[in-house]
Amino acid sequence: MKSPLTHLIIAFLMLVSLLAGYGVWYTALSNKSSQVATLQGQITAASLAINRAVSTRSAIAEIADDEAVIRGYFVPETAIVSFISDLEARALAQEAVVSVLSVSTGGSKTEPALLLSLKVTGTFDAIMRTVGAIEYAPYAISVSSLSVGQNTQDGWQASLSLSVGSLAVEATAASSSKKSNIIP
Repeated sequence: MKSPLTHLIIAFLMLVSLLAGYGVWYTALSNKSSQVATLQGQITAASLAINRAVSTRSAIAEIADDEAVIRGYFVPETAIVSFISDLEARALAQEAVVSVLSVSTGGSKTEPALLLSLKVTGTFDAIMRTVGAIEYAPYAISVSSLSVGQNTQDGWQASLSLSVGSLAVEATAASSSKKSNIIP
């Protein structure tokens, strides 16, 4: 039989080895736990970024719809013919005739505009309704001058100068600036 001292030493060595094993295990588990916490933080940050991206995309979609509505109030230089046709149709609906005297570009670089000079002929009532229909058309229109006079016994004539908000043709400007940077 073994002595009790040997049993005590063996038990003590087992206790020390168990404590050492527990310490190693605890350290490894702590390291993994901190790695998991770091990964959880990264997942949370990525989730927040994804949620912000989704909300940003939906906000951009709403803004794009609003931008399309706002752009509808402006006349691009490429659509001036259809705009003039619209003005003529408005005049015909009021039993008047619109003649375009001149069209030019104006405004500033940040706020481009189309400047139109029109002549409206018809009865006085038809002319005034036409001027009102043009002024309150769904465009960014500003009447800068208006003069009304009688040209015959029953006929009246109005001279009208107006400014219409325009959209700059950005693609043309961008392509011409790119071409000027190319060295042959």
